[in-house]
Amino acid sequence: MTTEILILSLLLLFAIDTPIAIAIGASSVIAIMIQGDFPLMMIAQRMFSGTDSFHLMAVPLFMFTGVLMEAGGISRRIVDFANALVGWLPGGLAAVTIVSAMFFAGISGSAAADAAAVGAILIPAMKKSGYDSDFAAAVQASGGSIGVIIPPSIPMIIFGFLTGASIGQLFAAGIIPGLIIGISLIGISTLISLKYGYSSATLFSLSEAWRTFKQAILAMGAPVIILGGILTGVFTATESAAVAVMYALLVGMFVYKKIRFKDFFPLFRDGAVTSGIVMFIIAMASIFSWIAAIEDIPAQLAGSLLSLTDNKIFLLLLINLVLLIAGTFIETTASLILLVPMITAMLPALGIDLIQLGVIVVTNLAIGMLTPPMGICLIVSCSISGDKLGAVSRRVLPFLAILIVDLLLITFYPPLTMWMAKLVTG
Repeated sequence: MTTEILILSLLLLFAIDTPIAIAIGASSVIAIMIQGDFPLMMIAQRMFSGTDSFHLMAVPLFMFTGVLMEAGGISRRIVDFANALVGWLPGGLAAVTIVSAMFFAGISGSAAADAAAVGAILIPAMKKSGYDSDFAAAVQASGGSIGVIIPPSIPMIIFGFLTGASIGQLFAAGIIPGLIIGISLIGISTLISLKYGYSSATLFSLSEAWRTFKQAILAMGAPVIILGGILTGVFTATESAAVAVMYALLVGMFVYKKIRFKDFFPLFRDGAVTSGIVMFIIAMASIFSWIAAIEDIPAQLAGSLLSLTDNKIFLLLLINLVLLIAGTFIETTASLILLVPMITAMLPALGIDLIQLGVIVVTNLAIGMLTPPMGICLIVSCSISGDKLGAVSRRVLPFLAILIVDLLLITFYPPLTMWMAKLVTG
């Protein structure tokens, strides 16, 4: 009875457009009250224990790094370097948008931050250069989704927290898939640009590439420090987040001189607000996960899926379908906490490594960031471009198609994820 009430109340709250965290928390409280065997004090205890983790400290730290990098003038330098690299392609600014997003992904760990930081510069630039506004927004939304695949990645941190998987290995496993996705998005944007006659942004110049690289080298130092430190075992993923914050602060204050002491309060406020949203969802979802574990819901759902087929290929396709649908309607963090226990219960039947599964899950949810109504990258890009969600959703379809092809490659060709992951020890 408790299981049915928990799921039905959650679906009802989603249907009436209740905020994600409130819906998860309220349905959990309803189930606890009806179940009657647990004191309400357990709600506060589960909220606290659900966020009391050394691994989760990396979430606010990486989010704050993104805030500092944007305030410190990082975005413009990355865009200038990306323009020198790929601006000569047909539809050069579209390619610049995706390459810039790939560079920024190595800093923020957040798709929304990626889309906002790069989009604020390049969506207006594309519109000014004659690109259709809805196409500019679609390109930016697609590029922003890479922010959670190329490390550091906040969803990968949460997946590691939930499953005990090595966050360092998850980060390493995301590098090659992230590069493949980025290259494929550049390819499809170039083909579309050829069709609609979008011109190149600049001529290729080796001297210009070198000049902009020198200006951007410190801006790109954060991902080098983060990945280099993790891959070499110098520090953990959480420790790397703290190092990244200090690096971003020092570069922004003393090298680029864009951050001043008077900026500290608004920067800390922005970092606290964005981090607080994610941590509040985790706290609420931890109550839900606790009840689900008591009622053995993950195992029941996994058993239901396994009863449909025992074929590994069909199971993987089915899981991808479930995750794609969930990513469309449920926020990423909530999707992870609600679905990962069920999916990991099926791991023996899937016959793949936990690290590969983590990249598959995160890639699915990254694709969900491009689909309404919960597509955060789509929403951010529309807010910058001023276009309606429906118009941009139609223009994003070719990008969704190529992302699904990439997802299938990641799912059925393990070396894409596991080769780099094996270089990192647990």
